[in-house]
Amino acid sequence: MTKTNTDFPDLSWRRYLLPPVHREGVKILAVVLAVSIAFGLISAWFWLLFAPFCLFSFYFFRNPERVIPQGDDLILAPADGIVSKIEEVNTPKAFNMPDQKLTRVSIFMSVFNVHVNRAPVSGKVTALNYHPGKFVSVAEKDSEDNERQEILLTTNKGIQLAFTQIAGLVARRIYCPLKVGDELKAGQVFGMIRFGSRLDVYLPKGVKPDVAVGQTMVAGETVIAKLK
Repeated sequence: MTKTNTDFPDLSWRRYLLPPVHREGVKILAVVLAVSIAFGLISAWFWLLFAPFCLFSFYFFRNPERVIPQGDDLILAPADGIVSKIEEVNTPKAFNMPDQKLTRVSIFMSVFNVHVNRAPVSGKVTALNYHPGKFVSVAEKDSEDNERQEILLTTNKGIQLAFTQIAGLVARRIYCPLKVGDELKAGQVFGMIRFGSRLDVYLPKGVKPDVAVGQTMVAGETVIAKLK
């Protein structure tokens, strides 16, 4: 769910204690609740055992409202978490992009972060590449063996921006229902990664990051760079 910065913000307690749940989480919550009710009919002690799982499932799959900054030149953080690395790297091999050095901003998500991912810019999905693989820690180092979903967006001005969902040591599933040709708005929810992972953004040539290593990111709200 998103709000523009012209809407009156919701400051009620519900926004913080009862945020919406991502639809991927609704199915899991339903299973956890059904199992807890079934076993709870056998013994009330099972309620005590399953209650923490229910609360954690709700907490993990939360999809809080975000106020999306307005501006066609803004590149927004696609994930909640901490900027773990900013470095110069080669153009992603999976896409038909000019071979050059680009600045890559890596955002690491712990199990306590919101795991819903949001589009960093508005544009059309022009390429998708999924790579199955292993589950190795990606907090501070790279691994070409990790499961990953690479996405290329092209803005209405023809600017290409690539970003990648990477499964980490604990993560066991990347959810990305996008198809080539889909249109996304900046800050729009497009997928998620379960249980800790990383998301990399490749800034277009000549674009410098406005964030620093160690800085906390809020998906759909934090501006990580400007296209100008």
